[in-house]
Amino acid sequence: MTSKWTAADVPDQAGRVAVVTGANTGIGYEAAQVLAEKGARVVIAVRNTDKGRDAADRISRAHPGADVSVQELDLSSLKSVRSAADQLRGAHPKIDLLINNAGVMYPPKQVTEDGFELQFGTNHLGHFALTGLLLDNLREVPGSRVVTVASIAHNIRAGIHFEDLQWERSYNRVAAYGQSKLSNLMFTYELQRRLSAAGAPTIAVAAHPGVSNTELMRHIPGSGLPGFAQLAGLVTNSPAVGALGTLRAATDPDVQGGQYYGPSGFRELVGHPVLVKSTQQSHDVSVQQRLWTVSEELTGVKYGI
Repeated sequence: MTSKWTAADVPDQAGRVAVVTGANTGIGYEAAQVLAEKGARVVIAVRNTDKGRDAADRISRAHPGADVSVQELDLSSLKSVRSAADQLRGAHPKIDLLINNAGVMYPPKQVTEDGFELQFGTNHLGHFALTGLLLDNLREVPGSRVVTVASIAHNIRAGIHFEDLQWERSYNRVAAYGQSKLSNLMFTYELQRRLSAAGAPTIAVAAHPGVSNTELMRHIPGSGLPGFAQLAGLVTNSPAVGALGTLRAATDPDVQGGQYYGPSGFRELVGHPVLVKSTQQSHDVSVQQRLWTVSEELTGVKYGI
C-alpha cells in the first residue's frame, strides 16, 4: 500500500452492492464513481432524481460497463425515507455498503417535513431512520459496513441540546450543524457497540473529508463574493481527495468497527485519510444511548439490536 492512501488502494468491489446517499455531487459523487469503477453495483440515493440520473450517466460514460442506478430519497422526509427503504430492500436483498453521505450545512433556519430542524433532521435523523430500515439487509452480509460522514465541526460549539433539539428557542446555524455532526459520530459508536453485542458481521465506521470544496459550502458567509471559489480551491481538499476518507472507511480491509478516518494534514483540514480521533464528548456512552433512544422516538424506527 502506498504511504498516502488513494483511490488506487480501493480493492476490487465486484459483486458488492453500495448505497450512497447524496451521491449526485461532491464527495458522494466521487466515492460512488470510484466504487463503480472498482466493480460495485452502486445505488445513487438522492432527493433530485434528475441530478441523480445525470450523475449516473457521467459515471457510466467515464467507466463503460459500470452498474449505477438511482433511488429517490429525501432525507428530510421520514415518509420518503420509508418509501426508499422499502424499494431498496426489495431491489437489493443483500447490501454490502451503506454510505450515509448526504447533508446540509449552515442553512437559514428551516424545518423538515416532520418539523425537525433541517440539519439535525437531515444529517442525523434521516440517516438514523434509513440505516435502521435497511439493517436487516446488511447485518447478515459478511464484510458489510455502515459508513457515516461526520465533520471536524463536531467539536465546534457542539453538544447535544436535549433541552431544545430542534432549536426552537433560538437558532445558531453553526452550532446546529455541529450538533448534527456530533450526532453522526455518536450514532456510529453506539451502532457499533450494538452490532458487536449482537455478533453481527456488519461494522459501523465514520469518516470526514476535512474541508472540501463542494456545494455544501454555499451557505458559508462570503461564499458569493468574487474570488471565494478560487480561494477555497487553494485551502481545501478537492472533492476527489475529500472522498478518500469515506472510501477508506468503506473498503480498506484493515478498518475496524468504531473507527474514524480523516485527513492527515494540519488540524485534519486537508490531506489523505488516516485514522483520527474524535472529541472526548463524542465517546460519552450515556449521551450516545440517550440520543439513540430519542432518535428512535422521533423517527419511529426501532433497530431491534
